[in-house]
Amino acid sequence: MPPPHIAAQNRKARHDYFIVDTVEAGIMLMGTEVKSLRAGKGNISEAYAGPSGDEIWLFNAYIPEYQSRMPFPHETRRPRKLLLHTREARKLLGAIAKDGMTLVPLDIHFTDRGIAKVALGLARGKKHHDRREAEKKRDWNREKARVMREKG
Repeated sequence: MPPPHIAAQNRKARHDYFIVDTVEAGIMLMGTEVKSLRAGKGNISEAYAGPSGDEIWLFNAYIPEYQSRMPFPHETRRPRKLLLHTREARKLLGAIAKDGMTLVPLDIHFTDRGIAKVALGLARGKKHHDRREAEKKRDWNREKARVMREKG
């Protein structure tokens, strides 16, 4: 099975949050949005997922217009509905309400069947000292791997 084609990625999500759990959700897109994502022109670095009633929506995701001469252009930052099973949606909504967690979009990718999916991370925010700790650990692991490589 080939790896999924990643259309947009939130690189800072794992730096800013502790990702507790990941969930894959479908996303309702218009045709021009799909074309724009296939061209790799999406940005979800400022996006977040949240509840609106009993449903979960993706807010503030930037998907630019596909071409300037398209007859029915889409809004670039409109809210987009995420498609989840009811049980999954209730579980995520409960974690957001009770535990004070956040739903962070990690990436938008296409499956091998060509369907757009969003990888959501159920996350808890990192404090400044947690980020420093993670950075120290990452640097130490790099240094350790370099020393091990040099010694054979």
